Amino acid sequence: MRPPKRLRRRVKSAVLLGLCATAVLITLLPLASILLECFVNGAGAITPAFFLQNPPPPCNPGPTTPCPVGGIQDALLGTLLLVVVASLIALPVGILGGIYLSEFQDRPLARPARFLADVMTGIPSIVIGVFVFGIFLFFAEQGWISSFSITSGYTGAVALAVIMIPVVARTCEEALRLVPVSIREASLALGIPRHRTILRIVLSAARGGVITGALLAVARAGGETAPLLLTAGFTTGAITGLSGWTPSLPVLIYYSAAGGYANTTQLAWGAALMLVLIMLLISVGARLALRNKFGGRTA
Repeated sequence: MRPPKRLRRRVKSAVLLGLCATAVLITLLPLASILLECFVNGAGAITPAFFLQNPPPPCNPGPTTPCPVGGIQDALLGTLLLVVVASLIALPVGILGGIYLSEFQDRPLARPARFLADVMTGIPSIVIGVFVFGIFLFFAEQGWISSFSITSGYTGAVALAVIMIPVVARTCEEALRLVPVSIREASLALGIPRHRTILRIVLSAARGGVITGALLAVARAGGETAPLLLTAGFTTGAITGLSGWTPSLPVLIYYSAAGGYANTTQLAWGAALMLVLIMLLISVGARLALRNKFGGRTA
């Protein structure tokens, strides 16, 4: 005897719900593992001095000679400077590019620009680092910039901006496409110009998705290592601005972990924990601020 249709629907619903819950747990497991590993190995390095010192000389502690762990003062400052400058370049360009791809789909450049953005999203970051380094090297050979600017914070910021632009553009495009066409038509029917409709109404309605895309781009830029190895360089000395070698947390983690010394390995774990926490706090803080400001959930 076949079970009733209502029972079959309930069984199918329960099975699918269980599969979805399992998929969510599988997705969260790597994140939880990363957070736990960084916390277990790096929490011991987090002290007030950790934020006020630079990396120490590498050494292995002896029975009576402990090795200082040092800190991430200049690497943290360098990371913030690089991400801020890259964001100032990439976010306006990416958002405007997303608006063009979404609102002007009938233009001849829309489809090639979308294809180019998709290709750039999948390009390895080391290739982008080589590309930007080559551009600055060409500028230096032509005498347009100083040779000291080839490897500098400005070069690193440009490389990060190139990585961020396609992410922001494609995410912004998808967020704008979710805005109903009826909102655009109602605005235009009221006599509001098209550019004001896009900037004041459509972009405002998609603000949650646009901000999410910007945060994704910032998080990716903040964790990039390969392009900064070629463009920004690294130094354990005091940072002098973006005109010279600029230390960053990802590159500090790379060099500290590759050394194999006890104190630098501990410093690498502490820096990794701080990098993960910074990106997590940026995402969570922005979402909470948006919810409190606009009084509801954001896309």
